[in-house]
Amino acid sequence: WDGAWYRRAYFDDGTPLGSAASEECRIDSISQSWAALSGGGDPERAGRALLAVDEQLVEAGAGLIKLLAPPFDTSPLEPGYIKGYGPGLRENGGQYTHAAIWSAMARAANGDADRAWELFSMLNPIHHADDPATLSTYKVEPYVMTGQIYASPHHRGRGGWTWYTGAAGWMYRLILESLLGIRLEVDTLHFAPLPPEGWESYKVHYRY
Repeated sequence: WDGAWYRRAYFDDGTPLGSAASEECRIDSISQSWAALSGGGDPERAGRALLAVDEQLVEAGAGLIKLLAPPFDTSPLEPGYIKGYGPGLRENGGQYTHAAIWSAMARAANGDADRAWELFSMLNPIHHADDPATLSTYKVEPYVMTGQIYASPHHRGRGGWTWYTGAAGWMYRLILESLLGIRLEVDTLHFAPLPPEGWESYKVHYRY
């Protein structure tokens, strides 16, 4: 625990990654989301950590849920291949969609249905291409999930890795399990729906 969110990792010399004291990568969304999803984090701290994600990593105007901030650039930290991407590109401060979906799932796991649905709406690819201007920025197919969305100033909002991504599978689980509340465990179905405000009903066809 770093005081307002969870640290991501430590370098060999003990330097923390994802700390408020860090020049780059002060906060990483993955450790915040999985503190809630795993049940391993203190509930109060996990709630605070998810608020920190909202404050520092979610850009509602651009429809982005960034992986980390600020991106790696000039600091002496060497976190691995991620630093090979320019600031704001792919995992280096852009939206890594796996992790963005985990943020929405974590909100649902924490009982915040409204915010989970808001993040889902941001993740929905059709909302990145619902008019000619957004489509010309997004530049990829609006009917499949994208692996990344860039956050760098010159490419903000541009999608990448559309068909070749496991984010589609996580999006399916977000919708079916976290939001609609249907979870299959061996041969038992569990129901814990979190419908959005205004929904009176919904129907799911399930074939066993």
